[in-house]
Amino acid sequence: MTIFASSIFLMAPPSGGGADGGLINLIFFALIIFVFYFFLIRPQSKRQKEIQKKVEAMKKGDKVVTNGGMIGTIHSISDDTVLVEIDSNVKARFQKSAITDVNPGK
Repeated sequence: MTIFASSIFLMAPPSGGGADGGLINLIFFALIIFVFYFFLIRPQSKRQKEIQKKVEAMKKGDKVVTNGGMIGTIHSISDDTVLVEIDSNVKARFQKSAITDVNPGK
């Protein structure tokens, strides 16, 4: 592996038209940024906004999932915390930021 890596660094730049190589590298770098934005960053931020809307609209009786994997039903909501009933007479308080999914109660 080190022989291959060192041979890349020892290669001479192509003769004549050195500006074209820089332009190709710039286009390649812009393409990588484009791919990262549209396939990784944009969908993640869109999902995060969707979850934030659900958390703001949740009410008593909705089923929630926390980032720790706890599943329960909302018993009460305060300013920045939620009291979740995990099992019969078992309640735990979570911050709203720990809620990763909200399913409205039926």
